[in-house]
Formats: sequence, C-alpha cells, structure tokens
Amino acid sequence: MLKRTLVTILSAVSLGHAAEKPNIVVILADDMGFGELSCLNSEKGKIKTPELDAIAASGMVLTDGHSGSSVCTPTRYGLMTGRYAWRTRLQSGVLTGGNSLIAEERLTVAKLLTVAKLLKQQGYDTAMVGKWHLGMLFDGKKVSGKVPVGTKVSEGPIERGGFDEFHGFHHARQMSLWIDNKEVTKNLEAEQMLPMLTESAVKYIVSRKGK
Repeated sequence: MLKRTLVTILSAVSLGHAAEKPNIVVILADDMGFGELSCLNSEKGKIKTPELDAIAASGMVLTDGHSGSSVCTPTRYGLMTGRYAWRTRLQSGVLTGGNSLIAEERLTVAKLLTVAKLLKQQGYDTAMVGKWHLGMLFDGKKVSGKVPVGTKVSEGPIERGGFDEFHGFHHARQMSLWIDNKEVTKNLEAEQMLPMLTESAVKYIVSRKGK
C-alpha cells in the first residue's frame, strides 16, 4: 500500500469503555506528500491507495495542515512531544544515532509529556511499531551501522517515548536490525522490514481485543 514510505504506527488501546475512551491508531508515513493519496489526487496521482482512501471516506479529511519541518526526525519529535521541533540540539537535518532528542526531564514535567505518557495517564495501553528516529543508544553507545542480536537498547520508545511496547528499528540506515522493546532480537534484510512491521502492528491490535 505504501511502497515508498516507512510507516510508524502508534497504537493506544483503552482500558475503559469504548464510548468514553475510543481506541486510537496514529499512522505516520515518512515523506508522503499531500498528492500521493489517490483520494486527494485522483487525476494525476501515480500510486493507488485504496486502503487509505477507505479510511478517508469513512472519516474526516483535513486539507490545510502545516508542519514545522518536512523531514523525519523533527516531525517525529513534534508528534511525540507537541513541542516546536527545533527546541532541541538538532538544528538541521535528521539524526543518525546518539542520545535521544527527548530529554529525560521532559517525562516529569506535566505540560511536556510525550503522547504515550499522556494517554497512559488516561488508562490506555500504548505501543509503537515502526521507525523511532529520535536517538537511541546500543549498550550505552552511539552505533550507526550493524548491531548484534542481544544488544541492549536505551533512550528509545520505552524509556523516552513512554510506550509500553516497541517493535521496529531506529532509522533507515539501520533497517537490517529488529528491536523488541529494549533489545535487538533479529538481523534481517531491509526488504523484510515492512512486512514485519505490518504483522507486528496487527498482532498488537488483535491482542488488545476486549481489554
């Protein structure tokens, strides 16, 4: 469906009554332009997106959105924290590794919680499936290339994002590694990544049924 994108899925499943606290799924697609959805560009669009078109048809489409940045890392920082993306040490481009842009103290300031922390305060279970790209360490170090299975991950979606679960990878140059929560569990070919992300997202959502 999204052959040219790297997809991050943030899933928050409510513990409360569905009518009061609906289930929430956020889909963030890297570098997908406004006109790449066939429902928004039916005459000139080159990619058919029937599944996303169906979502649009059954809900609301906003056509006047604005972003503080057009690239990966700052977009993700803004989504996770609600803050202006350049209020960090990153002043241009994207990260390739190192310490997280989400400072540790941000998790303790009521008005500056991550989206996952905010939802957990309201009784939700949360998970992130996909690409983090906000900085993480492997056995306490910055690593940009291959990472052995068994390596411990810190400053990622669990610690700095505040999610209950994480399944995915750090950034596009490390699509050969698979992380479950806070540990590298697989080395794989890059083309295996999107199918594994899809499978993991579906598995998590199904697992929360009735909960």
